[in-house]
Amino acid sequence: VSDASGCSMIALLHTGAAKFPQNLLSRSRQAVSPLYPAGVLKGFSSIVSRKLASHGFGASMAAMSSFPPQRYHYFLVLDFEATCDKPQIHPQEIIEFPILKLNGRTMEIESTFHMYVQPVVHPQLTPFCTELTGIIQGMVDGQPSLQQVLERVDEWMAKEGLLDPSVKSIFVTCGDWDLKVMLPGQCQYLGLPVADYFKQWINLKKAYSFAMGSWPKNGLLDMNKGLNLQHIGRPHSGIDDCKNIANIMKTLAHRGFIFKQTSKPF
Repeated sequence: VSDASGCSMIALLHTGAAKFPQNLLSRSRQAVSPLYPAGVLKGFSSIVSRKLASHGFGASMAAMSSFPPQRYHYFLVLDFEATCDKPQIHPQEIIEFPILKLNGRTMEIESTFHMYVQPVVHPQLTPFCTELTGIIQGMVDGQPSLQQVLERVDEWMAKEGLLDPSVKSIFVTCGDWDLKVMLPGQCQYLGLPVADYFKQWINLKKAYSFAMGSWPKNGLLDMNKGLNLQHIGRPHSGIDDCKNIANIMKTLAHRGFIFKQTSKPF
């Protein structure tokens, strides 16, 4: 069980104690104790912990053991902001396109895609739109078109390894509007194809209702309140909404919730 230094047995006793049957753990400690006094055992445990941490194992081991594994390698958190007014203008056009790449094992953000998009049908933002989203005219003027942004999304997906068939990823949105209505509707209007990876997603509202047993009528605000989380940034900022979605997902995952696709296949 141990090598010449006894380190293997000591590491097992201290790093695997939680999984070790108590009767065997007690007998093993009794067998090792005469050879290694308590102070030495504690010292070895500290050394092992530091060695693991120095190789990046400490945080990842803690993250892996804190919640069950998810079905996906990565979650792609997305939240569009679009042109709007009262009464609503048609067609609506995406003006903010943020994506957060969330590691499905640690539930930490690994990469960010964030671009503003220039609207072409209604190029001038309404005062209502600016007040709601915080996006001013200068933030969209001169920015790439939706077609150009979609091309850059595809480049980012490739760079992040998300187009590899062996990598399982799925988009996550707060509601079905972003990928069921907004993106396909604007792409149809402009005659643009919709990439297959946009055709399946997780609606966080549905996931939250499955996990908590209540429907979040006010979206992110209700979900943050239900989980005792502080709201990040300003409501209706696309990138801030993505950060809130990611934080809610991390909290639900730590409670043992397994995320599943909620959209129906196209």
